[in-house]
Amino acid sequence: MTTHASMAHIDELEKLTHSCGDSFKASVGGLTALLGMKKLGCSVVELEAGKRAWPFHLHYGQEELFVILSGEGTLRYGETETPIRQGHVIFTPTGEGTAHQIINTSNGLLRYLALSSLDDPEICYYPDSDKYGSYAGDANTPHALEFMAEKSSAIDYWKDE
Repeated sequence: MTTHASMAHIDELEKLTHSCGDSFKASVGGLTALLGMKKLGCSVVELEAGKRAWPFHLHYGQEELFVILSGEGTLRYGETETPIRQGHVIFTPTGEGTAHQIINTSNGLLRYLALSSLDDPEICYYPDSDKYGSYAGDANTPHALEFMAEKSSAIDYWKDE
């Protein structure tokens, strides 16, 4: 049994940067494994002006919560776009109609805390590219199994049986 709470300071996290093309670039500091969490995912995400961290997507398993720590941007959710700023808390449930994306539409840095339930396995849908992602793994080995496919590549359940 642990006799004290796990703790870290978000300003002291090691951040990894990922990017793709001109639109996607994020620095992400992971807290999940660092704090030994098993059922809750947590990261600090930093977006430069004009960037987004991940494609527009929805989850079939995991709920997400975002807390805007500093800066301003736009929440793309379903068919709407809403301005967001420091202090906003955003919940995105699972299922159809819940696709979401945070975009830094300001000239400064946007920083937010991203929390998620760690339902495993997970399936996501990406409406802009019409593809699905299937992920399985635990908090300490995220996405140990990952599979992406375009929706158009679907085959009949009984094929080759």
